[in-house]
Amino acid sequence: MEEIKKLTAGFARFRAKYFVKHPELFDQLSRKGQSPRVMVVACCDSRVDPAIITDSDPGDLFVVRNVANLVPPCEMGGGYHGTSAALEFAARTLEVQHIVILGHSQCGGIQSLLQGIKAVQGDFIIPWMAIADEALQKVNTLHAHAPDATRQRACEQASIQVSLRNLTTFPWVRERVAQGTLHLHGWYFDIDLGELLGYNPDTEHFEILG
Repeated sequence: MEEIKKLTAGFARFRAKYFVKHPELFDQLSRKGQSPRVMVVACCDSRVDPAIITDSDPGDLFVVRNVANLVPPCEMGGGYHGTSAALEFAARTLEVQHIVILGHSQCGGIQSLLQGIKAVQGDFIIPWMAIADEALQKVNTLHAHAPDATRQRACEQASIQVSLRNLTTFPWVRERVAQGTLHLHGWYFDIDLGELLGYNPDTEHFEILG
């Protein structure tokens, strides 16, 4: 229960130091609803909070988090489509102007993909991580004999590229990108160095943003 007490104490500090001191912001968010310009697809990893990393205020970001910050391809078959539903709401209802795929170093989902997920532990993770199979194949081809750390970083970044391509399989994303009203970004947060890198499609490399 100590963990829960820590959270409720944290909420009390948030209310006293932030909510009470920014009444105009929360009044606007309450009366007018949300109108974020940026959507972030981030990992569930507890170390990688998009709002903290970007020092954003409430209402700035529309965020969906899943294992390994993956975007599935557009498909209308059975099953539940939480990430796809969030993308649709962001692109078609909120009309965000930017979608950021935010990957990171030391990703457990990518590590499990590289090492092989045990069936007994992967009822849901195995089919989900299959989204990144293309990234795994790329790493196995280009970095077959590289150190584990090099392979993991390469796979983490390659999976971001896979998700960027998968975004364009959604017709309403593809249409808005063609119109110039929606821009797609691939970012990589290096936990070890505290660096943020962005994918440059012209060079096909990740370059330091900040």
